[in-house]
Amino acid sequence: MDKADLTPGLVTCLIASQFSQFADLPVLDVELDGWDNTTFRLGDDMSVRLPSADAYVAQVDKEHRWLPVLADHLPLPIPDPLARGVPGCGYPRPWSIYRWLEGQHATTQRISDLTEFAAALAAFLTALYSIDGTGGPAAGPHSFNRGGPLSTFDAETRTTIDEIGEEIDTNAATEVWEAALSSTWSHRPVWVHGDVSPSNLLVVDGRLSAVIDFGCSAVGDPACDTVIAWTFFTGPSRKAFLDHLEMDEATLARGRGWALWKALITHAEAIRKTPDEAHLAGARFGWRLSARSVIDDLLTEHRITTNRTR
Repeated sequence: MDKADLTPGLVTCLIASQFSQFADLPVLDVELDGWDNTTFRLGDDMSVRLPSADAYVAQVDKEHRWLPVLADHLPLPIPDPLARGVPGCGYPRPWSIYRWLEGQHATTQRISDLTEFAAALAAFLTALYSIDGTGGPAAGPHSFNRGGPLSTFDAETRTTIDEIGEEIDTNAATEVWEAALSSTWSHRPVWVHGDVSPSNLLVVDGRLSAVIDFGCSAVGDPACDTVIAWTFFTGPSRKAFLDHLEMDEATLARGRGWALWKALITHAEAIRKTPDEAHLAGARFGWRLSARSVIDDLLTEHRITTNRTR
């Protein structure tokens, strides 16, 4: 079943056949329905989340097992799983009902003070990293390697650098990537969100109100959670975010590597499929910049940092 087949009608059928107490509630599309999973609103107080492919099925049990544990230790609301559905109505995968969280996904226009927002997000992540990860799921296929080593993406990254080499400074890109590969997380593994992007951050009255979509969560290296520093924050807000996280330079280098990998593959995919709209690549994640602009920003920062150390 393709993502396009995940419709309000399908959800209505699933609800009626498995949770008849909710059968009279309307099922509505939402502003951003998700990428790995498709989300619908169920009545006023709930949402329904369906994995859009088999690769995301492992996230269902993970979220039902661990989100209630994490929620007790975090300063902001996160998704609260209420019920677990089973395949039915032609839909072949398990699925979930969650409590509805109010708010709109983050954009610079919706945020009152971007620097304050960055500090609040860093405080949330710091609290997440302090939660005991014993018994939690180690990074792996269920998290799409978020929290794991960047070396997993080495061949893909180098191939992509070569593919778009006429557009970027390939030497600088390779240097950023190799700097990221030069270290690994040497501390205890910590809980990571895995997909800290504006589309997974909710805003109410201009402030960060909730963090959603823990499908890529895992216990491992938190460097992957810093990507938003380059895709959304800039200047004072980037500094506030990174300063409040208090990560060492090696972890930030890996964070730049994560951001470079994501921007490279996003831009390369765009110019293969829709070259005339490549400037929009990254918009689906809520990035402030295009994927190409993120690459340029990372390479500029690398040059500045390199010059300072000479």
